[in-house]
Amino acid sequence: MGVTGASAQQLAVRALQLLLKGGEQVELVASRGCAQVWRDEQGLILPRESDAQEAFWRQQCGCQDGQLRCHSWNALGAAIASGSYPVRGMVILPCTMGTVARLAAGVSLELLERAADVQLKERRPLVIAPREMPWTLIHLRNLTRLAEAGAHIAPPIPAWYQCPESLEDMVDFLVIRILDSLGCDVGQQLPRWQGPRAGESRP
Repeated sequence: MGVTGASAQQLAVRALQLLLKGGEQVELVASRGCAQVWRDEQGLILPRESDAQEAFWRQQCGCQDGQLRCHSWNALGAAIASGSYPVRGMVILPCTMGTVARLAAGVSLELLERAADVQLKERRPLVIAPREMPWTLIHLRNLTRLAEAGAHIAPPIPAWYQCPESLEDMVDFLVIRILDSLGCDVGQQLPRWQGPRAGESRP
């Protein structure tokens, strides 16, 4: 799991929480910009050291389940930087357009970008959740290049057919749909859309 310096860190926290509660083993790498967003938006310091960072993410999730290993943004020698290290795939949530541009150009300045590049070359699932909007033609072309290379583009776009009653309901919908693209069915932890109930009128 990659977390870049885009707003909407709440999506990353909820996704990580659901994965860990589902018993998944998660390798997490946060970009250098991610730490700045946490500081600017939440007033929190994201530690650089792996053990301290694991404690930070678990505290945000309120979860001690599953297995979590965190990597520093510049640890280019980490296991996830190699295609010989087996993982199911990777999700980048949220993903900045700067990260999208570097991935589309094959440029790996940080571990997160290298790990994503590994997924593409090994033909493993890579799910990219770009948060910024609106998209320029440059953004669209970069996303198209990544889609052509095999990435799944899953922007966190809300929907109302489930009649969400809170921001948390909307976050859950977005996270479940994004993780579906990775093949992680965390939806059993939360209610899914089953279609309108008999006799129920829809707006």
